[in-house]
Amino acid sequence: MFNKSKTMLTLSLATVALASCGASSDVDTGDGEARVTSISSEEHGTFNRPWAADFIPGTSVLVVTEKGGQVKAYDTATGEVMDITGAPNVDFGGQGGLGDVAFLKSEAGAEIGTRTIYLTWAEAGSGDTRGAVMGKGVLDCTGDDGCAIRDLEVVWQQTPKVTGRGHYSHRIAFAPDGEHLFLTSGDRQKMEPAQDNTNTIGTIVRLNLDGSTAQGNPFADQGSPTDQIWSYGHRNLLGIAFDTERQLWDVEHGPAGGDELNLVKPGQNYGWPTVSDGEHYNGDPIPDHDTAPSFAKYAITWTPVIAPGDMIVYRGDLFSGWKGDALIAGMASRGLVQVELDGEQANEIARHDLGERIRAVVEGPDGALWVLEDGEEAKLLKLTPANWAGHCLVAQSDFSIDSALLRA
Repeated sequence: MFNKSKTMLTLSLATVALASCGASSDVDTGDGEARVTSISSEEHGTFNRPWAADFIPGTSVLVVTEKGGQVKAYDTATGEVMDITGAPNVDFGGQGGLGDVAFLKSEAGAEIGTRTIYLTWAEAGSGDTRGAVMGKGVLDCTGDDGCAIRDLEVVWQQTPKVTGRGHYSHRIAFAPDGEHLFLTSGDRQKMEPAQDNTNTIGTIVRLNLDGSTAQGNPFADQGSPTDQIWSYGHRNLLGIAFDTERQLWDVEHGPAGGDELNLVKPGQNYGWPTVSDGEHYNGDPIPDHDTAPSFAKYAITWTPVIAPGDMIVYRGDLFSGWKGDALIAGMASRGLVQVELDGEQANEIARHDLGERIRAVVEGPDGALWVLEDGEEAKLLKLTPANWAGHCLVAQSDFSIDSALLRA
């Protein structure tokens, strides 16, 4: 996957077992399939304030964004790591900076060559304003100078840009039809705009892959930007994913209490800030959802909060009994929250303690899970079932590697 360049890096790979080899305590799911309940973790280096990660489809290369504006590639098969040039200028501060990264599954291939890349970030506006944006470009790994992001163009902007540096959200999910994407747009800590459909604050928007407004949105006849909106009344949505039945889910931060997992339906109003099962940070009460049945109600709410950082729906086979479950990166809960999805119902079934705030989670090509801790010097961890033979073969070691050039 990688070719040699002149720069030498040293990477320490440590293996940390959360459960000993073969010490499985799997349980029966009721349909004859054992559900993995114990996991092991291997450390794979550190990143500085990582925010998101995605595998380049068809490869073992994981691309990681760092909040300060850096993009890095890590070959999970070899341990080789490199910087990717051409990242956008970001408004770094508070909760803002470089955000999500996503690749088109339709471009899967064993060689990287060139790929379409999507990035989100906080962009400065006029005066003291800023907002979330999404850019689309080309990841080019064909040259002798390594990998670079080229022709990156902003194709969507949160409307309007406002003051403050919080609640950008800007997570991406590609639709199962392969023709559309969904993007979370946080309330920017302004609250009331989430109930005003003349802007995209506090919403989920549905777009074409080029960032233009998709046809068939629920408010298509109300003009721009309302015609982008799929759902509204959201707060700070840091996870969004489709399940195996092609239903869309989001997970979002509540205020003081009241984190939510929502089944997202077109045109629905999820109530923020009019209703919440949390309360304001100053202790002032907020009416809960049961007082206003006209609003779409959460599938699960959490108090105390889990402080979600990301979410996927697991599709692999490595973790027996997990297929179709939502896995939520928990910052306050310091691990993974596992939720069984059954039609329109959701039920938390497990928490996997990792001992640190978890910012992002992604499924690898072999079904292993890769998670990123939150903050400075945050670890990248590979998670496998505790009784999986593969993790027992990795010994703690220090080794030197050539930094990488990814090329076709």
